[in-house]
Amino acid sequence: MSTKLTLTVEKSVIERAKSYAKSTGRSLSELVESYLETITQEGDEEQLSPKLKKIVGAVKLPKNFDEKKELRAYLEKKHL
Repeated sequence: MSTKLTLTVEKSVIERAKSYAKSTGRSLSELVESYLETITQEGDEEQLSPKLKKIVGAVKLPKNFDEKKELRAYLEKKHL
C-alpha cells in the first residue's frame, strides 16, 4: 500500500533528482522509495543487491589479488 509523504528539500537538489530520474526512466518517488528501502533493510549490512548477486563470481581473481595496489596503478596510469 502506498502512502503520500511530504518532504522539504532544497530546490536545486529536487531539480537534479528529477533530471536523474528522467534520464534513468524512473519516477522521483521510485528513487526515494528505493533509497529508503536500501538504508532501512534489516539484517546483514553487507547484503548484496539482486543485480550484484547476478554478477558475483563472474570474474575469478587470484587469491593474492591486491585490490588497493591495482586501483592505485590504474589511477596513476589514467591520471599521470
